[in-house]
Amino acid sequence: MAISFDAALGKTPQILALREKRGEVLAANLANADTPNFKARDLDFSQVLKKTNPAPVLIAHTQPGHFAPEQPFLGAQLRYRTPYQVSLDGNTVEEHIEQAKYAENATQYQASLQFIGGEFNELKSAFTGQV
Repeated sequence: MAISFDAALGKTPQILALREKRGEVLAANLANADTPNFKARDLDFSQVLKKTNPAPVLIAHTQPGHFAPEQPFLGAQLRYRTPYQVSLDGNTVEEHIEQAKYAENATQYQASLQFIGGEFNELKSAFTGQV
């Protein structure tokens, strides 16, 4: 009987990758807290988990001077965060909110790592017959 790691681990590897990408986005927000006109962004994590939305429409890069649009990462779209109060220079990063979101994401990332570690321990137990 063949063992499928995809079947055994489920969506955990994709969730782990999304948490990692979200950490990068949140860290970029914090790094640009003093950059004029920087707009804070976040991954729409719930969109990926629900899987109820149709496939995203990809924007074409039509002119050489235009920035290439960012493509979705594992189905997650980057969304601009709506600030409670925009700074005078147009920056929408609110450090206390970004720090809280970063800490929350780090905790969820750690929980995902522990979950996947537990899944591997169960597979190991199944292979060796030891509990």
